[in-house]
Amino acid sequence: MDVIFELGEASVSDVHARIPDPPSYSAVRTMIRYLEAKGLLRHRREGTRYIYRPSETKESVRRSALSHLIKTFFAGSAPDTVATILDVTSNELSDDDLNRIEQLISDARKQGE
Repeated sequence: MDVIFELGEASVSDVHARIPDPPSYSAVRTMIRYLEAKGLLRHRREGTRYIYRPSETKESVRRSALSHLIKTFFAGSAPDTVATILDVTSNELSDDDLNRIEQLISDARKQGE
């Protein structure tokens, strides 16, 4: 999806060429077909090739994936999800990152009032 979002649209060979240490061509083709079956991609025919493009915005796909991850691995708990993210990334967070997180929490509190 990242390659297709980056390019706007791409063939299987375009995607395969841009993946570092890619799996086989057929594995990439299978994944793209799976993403299309899930409704995340659409295609058009250009000669003998299919050209794929996103059917949703990157932000929409991110939100959907994150929602699924929270439900699947954290029993729907946003606090447990955030706690795990902070635990895993705590050594990598700058003061600016932590200030942004504090601001996001503050904004969420204000929205809940």
